[in-house]
Amino acid sequence: MVGRRGLGRQFGWLWAAYAVSAYGSGLGFGALPLIAVLALRASPAEVSALSAVGPAVGALIAVPLAPWVEFRRKRPVMIAMDLTRFAALATVPVAYAFGWLSFVQLLVISAVAAAAKIAFNAASGAYLKALVRPDDLLVANARFESTNWSSIAVGPPLGGAAIGLFGPVTTVVADALSYLLSALSITAIRRREEAPQTTGKSPARAGALLDGWRHLMGHPGLRALYLNNMLVGGLIMATEPLLAVLLLRQLGFPPWQYGLAFAAPCVGGLIGSRLARRVVARYGRHAVFRTVGTLRAIWLIGLAFVRPGVVGLVIVIAVELAIIINMSLYTPVLATYRLEHTPKHLVARTLTAWSIGQQASIAVLTALAGLLADISSPRTALTVAGLLILATPLLLPRRDQMPQHEPELARGHS
Repeated sequence: MVGRRGLGRQFGWLWAAYAVSAYGSGLGFGALPLIAVLALRASPAEVSALSAVGPAVGALIAVPLAPWVEFRRKRPVMIAMDLTRFAALATVPVAYAFGWLSFVQLLVISAVAAAAKIAFNAASGAYLKALVRPDDLLVANARFESTNWSSIAVGPPLGGAAIGLFGPVTTVVADALSYLLSALSITAIRRREEAPQTTGKSPARAGALLDGWRHLMGHPGLRALYLNNMLVGGLIMATEPLLAVLLLRQLGFPPWQYGLAFAAPCVGGLIGSRLARRVVARYGRHAVFRTVGTLRAIWLIGLAFVRPGVVGLVIVIAVELAIIINMSLYTPVLATYRLEHTPKHLVARTLTAWSIGQQASIAVLTALAGLLADISSPRTALTVAGLLILATPLLLPRRDQMPQHEPELARGHS
């Protein structure tokens, strides 16, 4: 029996920061596109650009930020990124109140928030590795994963109700304040942080921008997991707009059923994340990557068989529940392995490279899926995505690609 493990007060403040910003983001899920539609009467093309171009530009901004994050103390970086997101989002209600809000402003905010999120996640991953014992990394990542899924389950429905009652910028205000509270929580961490050591080469050199990708592609286990995760995550996310069109426009699902179809399965995130440590302890990490990594991929094809009515709703909920249970079990194990097999002086750049690759994959595959849906139909595009993802387990690492012990990484860079 695996009992609950305490990770200390300092981790508690970091977890509180993660939780408050996660719930703020849940409340503000899709807020900028919604404001573009309701307040600015934006066209479908503009809304699509806001959803795709802003994060893509943010990913490009994050590339030169990676070395800057790497060679600085991580707690001040996290606070700065939280305050940056607070300041950017806070301009929305102010501009809306004075009638100055524009589509360009929303596009800039989307890019800034995306870049700050990547930089924050890179810094927080490096900080977590220094904050908790190596044996506790999986427990810590599982708690983050559980919090993430609970925020997705609760946040969007409450955010939709708040917008209906108080207006289109309400959830943006809540999201902005959540970053301010997150910064205050991180400020409360009193653990002294050592100054990062440089490698003897200039952090500003051109090659430093690519060091994260070099590490990922040079490590057999991480390379396999990186490529697999880009395709799996990209294909799953590419189905969301297709499913929205299929359910709402073609099958006539009412909005509340559409919301239920995505909110209810998030309970699976609590189940999977709580099982992660027990499953690893019993079956081993490699079994989780191979078995659970495969189980993430086999359910998506079920969305191609959705029908109108209650049966169709049950199919969507069942498919999403199965995917989320396996994703939430797999993700903290992956995050822990990634930290364990990345030297201290490369953590921020490696996590940045991982995030940028994931965002690029989602953008490209979503665009291709939308194009296929325009040429054929959303159901056809869902079928193709479901079939393609069945091949992704071939990219999962073999046992000989996953060294279990790497003492040179445990010592860090000297």
